[in-house]
Amino acid sequence: MSAERGRVNLPHKITTLVYLFNARGDLLLLERKRKPNAGLWSPIGGKLDAASGESPHECARREVREEIGVSLHPRDLHLAGIVAEHGYEGDHHWLMFLFECKQPLTALPPPHDEGRFDFIPCGRVGELAIPRTDREVIWPLFQQYRGGFFSVKIDCASQDKFSWELEEAWPAPASI
Repeated sequence: MSAERGRVNLPHKITTLVYLFNARGDLLLLERKRKPNAGLWSPIGGKLDAASGESPHECARREVREEIGVSLHPRDLHLAGIVAEHGYEGDHHWLMFLFECKQPLTALPPPHDEGRFDFIPCGRVGELAIPRTDREVIWPLFQQYRGGFFSVKIDCASQDKFSWELEEAWPAPASI
């Protein structure tokens, strides 16, 4: 543990999450079979290929293509947020780039080797088995700043309790 503010020195994992919706506005979630978050629901996402120089946008588009077979153009994505989770599950830090897909999905994707998909009405997302930081911080901030942007730091080093700080946020631009 470093002396500076009780920080724990752990490796970083850089990932993307992509929030995709259908025409009714229901959120596509994956009930995960594997770690991290096995048995929990989460948006499509995955680890950035840093060794190849992959950008967060490229990673988001690749993950959507691999997991549901949809090819996106960079303009189809909106960078909705950045989340830094310190000490998640006690063995690493997450740096997550959250994207919203601007193109609605027309059908439910078939099951994937990582789990099964379902469209969930936004008002029910908090009722599902989702990671605690998603339930208490990330999903509420995504909804609050949807169409805008937020950056949040979450300290997960304590297994019993976590704290968080909104570092930057702005609402969606007003319609003209």
